[in-house]
Amino acid sequence: MSQHDSCCRVCSRGLYSCHWKHSSILKTKHACCWFSVVTLVSLLSLCWMYICMVMFNDREDVNWKGFTRLKRWVNWFMVMIIISAVLTSYCVLLLLFALVQVALREPLNLHWLHKIFLFFGVIFVAFGVTGISIKWPQEWPTVPLSLQATAPFLQFGAVGALTLLSFFVFRSFDMAEKKWSKLLIAGIFVVLSAAIFLCPLSIQSPCLMERNELPAKPNLIGHRGAPMLAPENTMMSFNRSVECGVTAFETDVQLSKDRIPFLMHDTTSGFLMRTTNVKEKFPDENVSHSANLTWKELQSLNAGEWFLKTDPFRSVSELSVEKAETARLQTIPSLCQLLNLAKQHNISVMFDLCSDNQEVDTVDTVETILNSSIDPKLVLWLPPAERKYVKKTAPDFIQVYDDESVMLKEGGRYLNVKYSKFSTEDIRKHRSKNVTVNMWVVNERWLFSLLWCAGASSVTTNSCHLLKDMEGPDWLMAPLTYRMTWIAVDIASILIMTGLYICQWKTRRFCNREGTGRFQYVNIRVGTNDCFHY
Repeated sequence: MSQHDSCCRVCSRGLYSCHWKHSSILKTKHACCWFSVVTLVSLLSLCWMYICMVMFNDREDVNWKGFTRLKRWVNWFMVMIIISAVLTSYCVLLLLFALVQVALREPLNLHWLHKIFLFFGVIFVAFGVTGISIKWPQEWPTVPLSLQATAPFLQFGAVGALTLLSFFVFRSFDMAEKKWSKLLIAGIFVVLSAAIFLCPLSIQSPCLMERNELPAKPNLIGHRGAPMLAPENTMMSFNRSVECGVTAFETDVQLSKDRIPFLMHDTTSGFLMRTTNVKEKFPDENVSHSANLTWKELQSLNAGEWFLKTDPFRSVSELSVEKAETARLQTIPSLCQLLNLAKQHNISVMFDLCSDNQEVDTVDTVETILNSSIDPKLVLWLPPAERKYVKKTAPDFIQVYDDESVMLKEGGRYLNVKYSKFSTEDIRKHRSKNVTVNMWVVNERWLFSLLWCAGASSVTTNSCHLLKDMEGPDWLMAPLTYRMTWIAVDIASILIMTGLYICQWKTRRFCNREGTGRFQYVNIRVGTNDCFHY
């Protein structure tokens, strides 16, 4: 097999340009431009994949929005993750093949089919970014927040990638014939290198601290119980969360036609369709509101089969046969049932009151709580509408606020906010003032670790069974250790790149002495793959 037809050359040439036979003529007029496009789209797809992985914590919000529109439960976020992963893998592999082409001195003839795929990749990412910006804008703050957990390691990875790619940059610099081309390549490379080497100066993370400064582990609050282990807002779910050691139950309360408070999250039209068999049980009745059904009718609904059928968290396979059967038989619980469980295990209860008539429903809900004989200090009152009445009727209830300004105005000490609305500095500031800060909804280890380092008092979570086993944040590093590591990595990269450039410079001088160097680069430019002209 000739040097033109070695296995590596044939595979690289075929996969990148679909030209399985060597061609001595560079057919593509804008090969360098398309190489730049491949590079940019690869970086774009990597950034998009990073955004998707960061937002994976809130994947149920996407699935819920899909259900409200289509009335059909599908794991839409997982579909998006799979498509994004395929796109990113394709773009990165294409870039790697392009670099192999450069290393083997093969022409960069990008096939037209790759160009079409790259175009559709850009369109997909553009639609994704636009969709988030329009339908899900509250998720964007999660991205800069995540960088507090990942930026130190992303910088190390960027330094490694820069070091590896410097070989190709130096070769392009040598191959450039015009002075302005050399200046452009050198200028871009120096600016990019400086940005990567020095970016730790702007990196801030609460996990850059001494181990003896680490705050206590945040308490866990079961979001609708333990919805990854059992159907949400069922007694099985809350019992499973007790096994996780939660300090509070978080739920949603509505009132039935006969004024019985029960647990149900969904409130839109067809609010029982997602988690019950209401369509089969009452096919001809209007069930668009909680007041359309009595408590007896609500109790007749099955609230567990949907969990086994849809497997919303891909966790059903982990259930034993006995637990799966228990999940199948779950029904809608009343608030009184939950209060009895909380009283039995000395666990607090926090809930949203979903109601069109907050004044009347608040009275009935407070009455139900007081009649349950639960310790009033275990009740974390969150609904803001009738707070004055609640303070007067049940003064021992702990008032929890979702608005910082209202809490400060009323002298409150308990704050419950979405994790992306508060910076880690805000958490530390409030904790220093002895304010209890709960963040919702926290499911991923990286996010829990970050909030742990920041000093959050507690987190509301779907994954209590995973977070309970964490003995410390995923990473913790002393600031001095990080600075020394950063400097050492940068110095090592600079030394390696200097060595690569010297080796390439010496190789070029050797070629020039042999009288082949100039001809070599002319051949490369027109597309041949000869290292030396024979």
